Amino acid sequence: MASPRKGSPRKGSPKKGSPKKTSRAASPKRGSPKKGKGMAAKKGGVRKGAKKNATKRRRSRRESYGIYIYKVLKQVHPDVGISSKAMNIMNSFVNDIFERLAGEASRLAHHNKKQTIASREVQTSVRLLLPGELAKHAVSEGTKAVTKYTSSK
Repeated sequence: MASPRKGSPRKGSPKKGSPKKTSRAASPKRGSPKKGKGMAAKKGGVRKGAKKNATKRRRSRRESYGIYIYKVLKQVHPDVGISSKAMNIMNSFVNDIFERLAGEASRLAHHNKKQTIASREVQTSVRLLLPGELAKHAVSEGTKAVTKYTSSK
């Protein structure tokens, strides 16, 4: 099968002596932003049709344990990543455990006619809710954290 340009070393390069064609000069290069992602789509840019003095609507902040879960993951397994679905599951897990511990600590404080949840109530609720070895590790990590906090004051 014969190519349409015989004698040219590459498909896109012009022959010697012939003027260069600039049909692709206006098209974007590979590294440039794609359609819809120009200056208007950037955070600081002014969008088309938007008023200059119009107040920008702020996104509501979604609190999550994601950054802390990620830090612990990197401490344990530095070469392993986590998907967004898995992160959502871990975030739900941490929220659930927190609610259980806080509820149990609240009941213990109420039972002892106290209005403040102290480290003693939290430690007791950990012992009640978490099974065996996990409770022991959690208590030791908690006491270590409280000791570090009080020594830094």
